[in-house]
Amino acid sequence: MLTLEEIRSALPQRLRGAASEALVDRVNAAAGNPEDAEVIAKNFVGYAYVLQEGRWRVADYLNAVVYVSHKLLGKSNREAYALTFPERYANLAARGLNEKEIASYVSHYNKTQLVNAILEQTLVPSWVLNQDVYQKAINVQAELMLTANSEKVRAEAANSLLTHLKRPEAVKHQVALEVKEPEGMNELKEMLGQMAKSQLELIEAGVPTQEIARQKLPTAREGGTSGSRPERHRRCGTHGRVRRSGVNGARIFSERGSLDQSRAA
Repeated sequence: MLTLEEIRSALPQRLRGAASEALVDRVNAAAGNPEDAEVIAKNFVGYAYVLQEGRWRVADYLNAVVYVSHKLLGKSNREAYALTFPERYANLAARGLNEKEIASYVSHYNKTQLVNAILEQTLVPSWVLNQDVYQKAINVQAELMLTANSEKVRAEAANSLLTHLKRPEAVKHQVALEVKEPEGMNELKEMLGQMAKSQLELIEAGVPTQEIARQKLPTAREGGTSGSRPERHRRCGTHGRVRRSGVNGARIFSERGSLDQSRAA
């Protein structure tokens, strides 16, 4: 017999408020005999995590558990339906429905999503269900390997045993990691590359490194990413006046060979 605390702990957090003494009484009285009632109570707790995957009510879940439990006890779909919904089944019969019509109601309920979600949890893997058959097959192969008159049969039996009884291969876990560059990283790389190229040209032209170091990172508006190249140093006039143009419009003038550390606005 289940207690209120057992039912409350089995239900998901969002449905624990529905746990009450009335629900406890319904679960414990869901079957007509103590043996079936015990099975239903265990299944109610055991399959409760199904409620985490859907928006079902606790009352609907209880009905589905009762129905599936009767099926697991060997009853047919119709018998399980009649035991789960005795009043509903009696009403169908009172309405004068024939066997085929009643069977359609049973089939519809048997195909509902909640019932099948619970049934999926009751399925036993075939290799577990047929474990005894698997061992018998191994024994037959072992006997053939040792006693068969044909060398071919003995060899095939031995090879079959080696194949099916070999040690499982270690599973190597592979995790695919994909590193994506943050947005704007390509633009930043392009700006830095353009600035480095411009600074190199200024150094080759003789611009003081202190003046180059004071330059700011170019922007797209200033031509940093447009691929424009800084102006070459040009010599104008007869007095050896040199104009040097930097990346951000920085200009350094030299009059008669001496540098004037002023920047044009």
